[in-house]
Amino acid sequence: MRFVLPSHGGRGDIEPTVVVGRELQRRGHEVQVAVPPNLVDFVSGLGLPAIPYGADSRAMADLQRDYWTCLFRSPWRAKELDRVGRQIGEFLSRCWPAEENRKLAELAEGADLILGGLGFEQFAANVAECHNIPFATLQFYPVRANGQLLRFMPDRVGRAAMTAYEKLSWSGVVREIEDAQRQELGLPKAQAPWPQRIADYRSLEIQAYEQIYFPGLAAEWARFDGLRPFVGTLALELPTEADEEVLAWIAEGAPPIFFGFGSIPVGSAADTFTMIGNVCARLGQRALVAAGGTDTSKIPHFDHVKVVGAMNYATIFPACRAVVHHGGSGTLAAGLRAGLPTLVLWTLPDQPFFGAAVKRLKVGAAQRLSTTTEKSLAEKLGRILRPEYSVGARAVATRMSKPQGSSMAAADLVEDFARSHS
Repeated sequence: MRFVLPSHGGRGDIEPTVVVGRELQRRGHEVQVAVPPNLVDFVSGLGLPAIPYGADSRAMADLQRDYWTCLFRSPWRAKELDRVGRQIGEFLSRCWPAEENRKLAELAEGADLILGGLGFEQFAANVAECHNIPFATLQFYPVRANGQLLRFMPDRVGRAAMTAYEKLSWSGVVREIEDAQRQELGLPKAQAPWPQRIADYRSLEIQAYEQIYFPGLAAEWARFDGLRPFVGTLALELPTEADEEVLAWIAEGAPPIFFGFGSIPVGSAADTFTMIGNVCARLGQRALVAAGGTDTSKIPHFDHVKVVGAMNYATIFPACRAVVHHGGSGTLAAGLRAGLPTLVLWTLPDQPFFGAAVKRLKVGAAQRLSTTTEKSLAEKLGRILRPEYSVGARAVATRMSKPQGSSMAAADLVEDFARSHS
């Protein structure tokens, strides 16, 4: 069979798609991946055919960080929010010109199924509708309206709030781009937000995260007749050149606390890294920092802090004492699979929900990164380093999915769905 896998965003956003693509290719299927230009070499290096799709995702990462940081910290700064919001709109217009959507439409001709990543899935769904072929999507957090995500609200109210957000997200430039794409594809203008249309199309919506994070969600979605199955977190677990060096450094002393912030650059890197160094010195801990997308050329040096660009979490985390990170789905799962207590310092709007799950499971704590101070970081680290959090994290590790099992389950679902619609 032939599968087309378009996905957009940072590495963490496209990784679930790549995991499934590799498994489908291993089974002998023809796989074609479409990702942002800055990630084509990464995907091609893993043996998957990849073409550039949309604009460079790194610019969007900076805009997202600035917008959500301002919204959460200073929602009254309307002019600043409007300025960044307009920049995001301009990026989307550059990201999805007619030729990009035309490229995907041509790529999908003769495909047995389109498997879209969560980022801008609506454009892939429109192409599937045009070609009348099955559509599936990979979701790394519960993005569809439900009563379990906003647990501080009654179920009915939380579900209504998420439905309202879906409508709001569809307004403005996103809807304009969709209307233009659908017109070129010969489709009528859409009359509802894309999450509703994807469900109405009877698409397969794979939930690629841990079911234990959101108790009650599987029961709520049972009415979708198996079209929203849970497979667990999808992870590549790739070795890196730094792994041996990092393990050697860890062996020289006590297990360190890991710090990582994903592919989105930290806004004030020097201040953040200084805070990490000072707090760990005060607590008598060593720190291992994965810089990810953050520029480290101007950060201070500390003897008890080791900074590397990237590392294999599956290899390194078992040698650490605790993990502190942005709350991305993949990093969260890697830490919990290793049985480590977790502190989530979140920035983007999906990340606090994972932070809430960490607290609900009694394996860690959470706080917004932009409001974190040396005092609050020291207090929260001191809390999660208590023995009961380590005991709880080891217990949760036994309930986590296994990476190989998750990738095989997702590929099984995609294969079966394509065959049943052939």
